[in-house]
Amino acid sequence: CWTMQHPEWRHYEGAAWYSRSFHADLPRNGDRVLLRVGAANERARVFLNGAFLGLHVGGSTPFFADLTAHLRPGANNLMIEVDNTRRTDAVPMQHFDWFNHGGIHRDVELVTVPAVCINRLFLQLVERGIAVDVGLSLQVDGIATLDFAGLGQFEINIVGGAGTVLLDLSPELWSPDNPRLYDVAAQFGTDRVADRIGFRRIERQGTSLSLNGRPLALRGLCVHEDDRDTGRVTCESDIRRRFAHLRELGANVARLSHYPHHELVAKIADEEGMLLWEEIPVYWAISFDNPHTFDNARNQLCELIRRDANRASVILWGVGNENADTEARLAFMTGLTKVARAEDASRLIAAACLINRQTFRIEDRLAEHLDVIGLNEYFGWYEPGFEGLQRLLANSNSDRPVVISETGADAAPGLHGPETQLFTEERQALVLTRQVQIAATAPYVVGVFAWLLYDFRSERRQTRYQRGWNRKGVIAEDKATHKLGFHALADAFAQHFNGPKG
Repeated sequence: CWTMQHPEWRHYEGAAWYSRSFHADLPRNGDRVLLRVGAANERARVFLNGAFLGLHVGGSTPFFADLTAHLRPGANNLMIEVDNTRRTDAVPMQHFDWFNHGGIHRDVELVTVPAVCINRLFLQLVERGIAVDVGLSLQVDGIATLDFAGLGQFEINIVGGAGTVLLDLSPELWSPDNPRLYDVAAQFGTDRVADRIGFRRIERQGTSLSLNGRPLALRGLCVHEDDRDTGRVTCESDIRRRFAHLRELGANVARLSHYPHHELVAKIADEEGMLLWEEIPVYWAISFDNPHTFDNARNQLCELIRRDANRASVILWGVGNENADTEARLAFMTGLTKVARAEDASRLIAAACLINRQTFRIEDRLAEHLDVIGLNEYFGWYEPGFEGLQRLLANSNSDRPVVISETGADAAPGLHGPETQLFTEERQALVLTRQVQIAATAPYVVGVFAWLLYDFRSERRQTRYQRGWNRKGVIAEDKATHKLGFHALADAFAQHFNGPKG
């Protein structure tokens, strides 16, 4: 992130250029050389040896560029223009509550593939076994082979570049207590794609959730991908530390707020048995009546789902956060729920909604298109007491599962005082304790996602205690200093939402 390289670049919003010279063997036998960029915020234009190769829009999902036609012997010059300018038609829009880091913030690599390569391998547990979906880069016919470690080898008939097969298999199921993964590899011609995949079933029945047929209660935290020293850039050790802290809290799920996080997060979650809610940044007010904005959101959602379709840890696709219930927003987000289900019918759909202030109920017209209703509320913080939460839950009667998708309180690390004093660690501890206690009394509330694990940058936050940081983390921005809220939340989770909810 250029925002972390020099103090004078920190608040720069606009275009910046990344340049690299490299040598690569020229492809043979019809092979192609692809550039893969893990993510660049927010628009990226790719050039090779002066030739424009394409534009990608969306700051958190991966994209490819085909370099083959413009590669030359010897040195090649790759240039990527990255622009983090906020735009009225973008997703997110100009107005959001995290830091607008700029730059290429995930891995960049060259990949050589044959002319006909596998670009989709999706396996999911269905009622009669495992459904396998294979897609190729060209519309050709043939036979793909699937090597399923421990369970056998199979053939898939490919017609017009696509093939499906239903395998009569009963794999050992993946769960947080038993994160069982299988090595799977598909081959077509000379191309081979491998993955490690777990199989589990996430369902809703009425107001309950179940995982592999057993009732599921969610003890969760929200997490932003922001680091004090590297910004949006993360690495394996940082991600594993994140999961270690979640386990210390007794959490079984993380909400990756409010955009797709690094792909390693879901892979490591698969290994470690942590459930995930992944989402795209349809955040607050965006241009809901703009078809180009919908195309942007749809593309980000499809890129996220296709990237993480095989991750057993992902149980929820999130389509939005805190949007007012208008006609344009309803049409926009209903469209996204249809896209998500068309891409992947094996997971549940969620959105973080707002309270209907006129009826003081959990009430949103989008709800009938969701599997899980998220409720962002901050009683005890932005609203002084907890009576409003008790009234809200008593006044509501949801026909499907509800989770408290955000709640918490700011605490300046090391600031102590009475529980009534704002920004003290004691106040945060009280708010988190009471929130979990009260939420557990509603039969249709199946979990709580505390806001949040680590303090993170947000220029909107400018009180004398915040100074550019959202201080609602139960751990400070050094990712080491535990606040009193950490221990209070761990205790609350141990007492509530620690058994079947349903």
